[in-house]
This record gives sequence, structure tokens and C-alpha cells, in this order.
Amino acid sequence: MTSNTSKPMTEREAGRVALKELLKPISVRLLVGRTLAALGGVLAIAPYIALVKLGAVFYEAYSTGTEVDTARVTTIVNILIGTFGARLACIGIALGVTHFADAKFAALVRERTIARVASAPLGWFTSTNAGKVRKALQDDISMVHALVAHQPVDVTQAMVTPVALAVYAFVIDWRLGLLTIATLPIYGLIMAIMMRGMGDKTVQVDNKLAQVSATMVEFVTGITVVKAFGTVGRAHKRYQDAADEFSAFYLDWTIPLLRSNAFANAPVTIPLLVAMNLGGGAAMAHAGWVEPADVLTTSLIALMLPYSIEVLGNTAWTYQTAGAAALRVTQALDIPILETRAGGDAQVDGAADENANGPVIAGSDVAYEDVSFSYGDVLAVDHASFELKEGTVTALVGPSGSGKSTLATLLARFNDPDSGRITLGGVDLKDIPSNELYKHVAFVLQDPQLLRISLRDNIALGKPGASYEEVREAARSAHILDVIEALPDGFDTIYGSDQGLSGGQEQRISIARALLIDAPVLILDEATAFTDPESEAEIQRALSTLVKGRTVLVIAHRPESIVGADRIIVVDRGRVVASGTHDELLDQPLYRALWQHAPAQEA
Repeated sequence: MTSNTSKPMTEREAGRVALKELLKPISVRLLVGRTLAALGGVLAIAPYIALVKLGAVFYEAYSTGTEVDTARVTTIVNILIGTFGARLACIGIALGVTHFADAKFAALVRERTIARVASAPLGWFTSTNAGKVRKALQDDISMVHALVAHQPVDVTQAMVTPVALAVYAFVIDWRLGLLTIATLPIYGLIMAIMMRGMGDKTVQVDNKLAQVSATMVEFVTGITVVKAFGTVGRAHKRYQDAADEFSAFYLDWTIPLLRSNAFANAPVTIPLLVAMNLGGGAAMAHAGWVEPADVLTTSLIALMLPYSIEVLGNTAWTYQTAGAAALRVTQALDIPILETRAGGDAQVDGAADENANGPVIAGSDVAYEDVSFSYGDVLAVDHASFELKEGTVTALVGPSGSGKSTLATLLARFNDPDSGRITLGGVDLKDIPSNELYKHVAFVLQDPQLLRISLRDNIALGKPGASYEEVREAARSAHILDVIEALPDGFDTIYGSDQGLSGGQEQRISIARALLIDAPVLILDEATAFTDPESEAEIQRALSTLVKGRTVLVIAHRPESIVGADRIIVVDRGRVVASGTHDELLDQPLYRALWQHAPAQEA
């Protein structure tokens, strides 16, 4: 009986696996590039063969006292030129193939990312996740570029060329061949010892650099706050500590490497190689064993071999950093998918396709049925059950962190419940495709999420084909029309330009966007949380328009902003603890406490 005692992979091993998986779609192209590079590596010995042949021609003419055979010289030179051109063509085509493979690789990763992002739940879109994806698509793919576009050609040449040269040295004369490679075993042994643990060290260097980058970004992005509170020293110290830690680690690692590298290079220095090969070769030529041209050729080969091996050593470093980058790319692409259950092609009541099998969305009633949801190990919603009646305004209130925002975003499928279900028009949200769901559910978040495009395009974002009059009417209903038309460029004003808008005005533009979509269900997630009193009054006026014919779910920091709601649901620690109208809830302890402390305490 055998037991599975496999050990977990190290980061280095995981990087290799990730790299192999990422490169699988372009493996054939890389193989073509390597094959052409190998052919070019073999052709690299042509100049050395030509040198031997030319030496033989000239030595024969000298020893016999005859004229040099120009026809043979011409033939050898022509062959040399042809092989040189063929080698350049092989290497050029190989690099072209690998660069096209690299472009294909980058495109595939980006297409895969876009496809995954398009299917991700909205709750996944945080600044942290967005930053990881951005780094993967920019920095990490660039790091893999060298491995895909250059390394297959460079490494193949670095492996094939020295082998071909060494073989040819032995073909010339086995004694000269031995002399050519005499110092390489010493060099290789020292380099192998020096490179031990290189992969793990590379991962550690990359991680420590990431820590330095993170603390630097933290310091720069938060400089305004830390200055205001007089904590610049502490914030800078975190960056300085990370930089010092990296410096100390890097020095402790590289100083011994530099010494080992110098020791390894000692047997393959140019003076030593020249002295050994020319001295030993001259002795062999004097004894009549070899020709002088042969000695010159193998001496040049001896000078080339260490360079090729050094290229392989440098490649090992690139391979490790690319493996770490590939691992980060793979991790960044591990994006959760918002799936619609099989057979869940929901239809709208009155517009159902008689040939379709999906459930019918009948109206805009919403029901939360024993819903629970956790962020990791933290329970945010605990067996919540309530209904939103069609055409009414329902408000969620509760202390900060009570779960009211999570309840609202679950309706927009920012995430799916861990247990229980939410229905729209009698249909489980999991049975409604996302493109259909967002025709029925619109939302306005704390952050208006406006894009750097015209205000007209911002409002029409959910309905790109909307006419100017439709956009204008949506702005009027959101009580922002006068503000927009007072701007020099009106609806053509680019958001983020010199014509600044207040937070409340930006919020009303996002409400206009939701109005234009004309979804039957509208979520206002703390829409008046950070607005001035005048803006809040305008938003409240807009809410009076929104409620007609719509199911509206409102979350507000201040209880006074939702006094007129048809129903108020009180949430505490993820549980629904009470519901009713404002007057009915004044005797409820938590609601009364929230009301009494507003607006000093967040509700």
C-alpha cells in the first residue's frame, strides 16, 4: 500500500508550471524558432572550416613553391559567404517567428483576461484586483517577452554552437580538441556551484522588490493625508525599512556571487586560453602532428566556448524571473466567473419566446429568501429574508458594517449568496443572464464611477443608442439639467476637465444614467451619503420621480433621508432585526438609537 506524500510545490516550481501552461498555445511556433536557431548554430562553424581550408591552400602553395590556387580560394570564399548569409537568414527568420509568437502570447493573455473580467462578478472589481491585473498585463507580460521573443533563439544558439565548434575541433585533431575544452570542466563546476539556489533567490528578490514598490506607492498615494496628520516620518520609514531590507538581502547574496564568478572566469580568461592553445598547438605543429592553420582555428574556437556558456548562465536568471512573472500572470487570471445555471435563459413576461425554455420574469417584485453571505471567514449577511414590493421604496438602515450595503449589492449580483436565494419576478437571479439582469436592475453607488468622456456619453453609458432628447430628459428627471447646460460646452463637457462638478452633481449624473436605462428595479447604495444638504434635497426630489412604477432599494447614512420610504428594514450584524414604516419603528431600540444619534453617528 502506497501513500501520497507529495510535497507542495515551491514558488520556483509553481512558476515553471505556470510558464509551461502559458506558453502551451505557442509551443509549435517556439519549436520552429528553435529549429531554425539550431540550424544557424550549426552554420556558425562555417568560418572556422573556411579558415582551415584556406590555410591548407596557402600552406600547400608555400610548401611547394607554386602559385595560390585562386579558383579554390574563390570557391571557399563563396561558400563562406553563402553559409554566412544562410545563417543570418535562419537567425532572422527564427527571431521573426518567436516575436510573432510573443505577440500572439500577449494577445491571448489579454483576450483571456478580458473574457474573464467580462464574466466576473461586480464584487470582484476592487482596486487591489484591478492593480494585479494591470501589473500582469503590463509589467509581467513584458518580463515574459524576453523569454518568448529572444531566449529560444539565444539559448538554442548558445547550446548548439559550442557543441558544433567542439565537435569540429575534435574533427580537426583529437589532441587539439582536448586542448580546446581543457579548462571548461573547471569553469562549469564552479558555475554550477555558484548557481545553486538561484531560482529560489530570484523569487525572494522579486518578492522583496514588490514590497519596496508597494510601500513606495503607499507613501506617494497617501502623502496628502500623512502630511496633514504629521506622520510623514512614519510613512517614509516603512518605505526606508523595505528598501534597506532589500539592499541588505541583495548585498548578502551578490557579493559572494561576484567572488565566485571571478574565480570561475579565471580558467577561461583570454590570455590563459591563448597561451594554452597557441603554446600547446605550436608544440604539436613542431612535432608534425598538426598544421599551423589547425592550431589557429582551434585556438579561436577555445575563445568562443566560454562566451556561449556564459550566455546560458545569463539565460538561467531570465528564465527564473520570467517564471515568477508567469506565476503572477496565472494568479491574476484566476478570476471568479459569474455563471448562469444551465437552462437559465430567463425571459421577460409578455415578451417570451415560445420556443425558449427559460423561466419568465413576471414583474419586478424582489424576494430575499434565507440569504447568507461571507467575505472569507467574516459573515456579512446572516439568513436574511424580506421582500421588495413592486413600485415601492424600501430602505435599509443599520450601523456601519451591519451588512446593508452587501444586501443591496447581492441584488445586483456583485456576488452570489453562499446559501439561500434572491428572486426577481419569481426567478432566481442565478437563472438570469447578466446582460438580461442589468436591463432590469440599475444601481447608483457611493462612488458615481464617471468616465473621462463627455457628460452626454456618461449618462448614455447603459444605453449607447439614446437620442439627445432622451439624455436631456434623464438629466431633467435627475435635477442636473440646469447645471449641465450652464457649462460652456454643455453635454459635450468632458468629465474631469477644468469644469469641476461637486460630489452631489456627479451623483445626480449617475442617477440620470440609471434613469435612462429605465430599469424596473433601482438600487441607490448610500446615494446621499457624502452630499451637501442642497444636493441631497435635489436627490430626494429625483427619488420622488424614480419610485413611480419602480422597485427601489435605498441605503442611506442618515435616517432622516428615508423617512418617506414605504418600508424600512433595520439590519444589524447581517440579520434583519425589524421592518416597518418610520413611525412604526420609532419604538424599536436600534432604529430609535440610530435616529437619535443622526447625523452625528453614521446610520
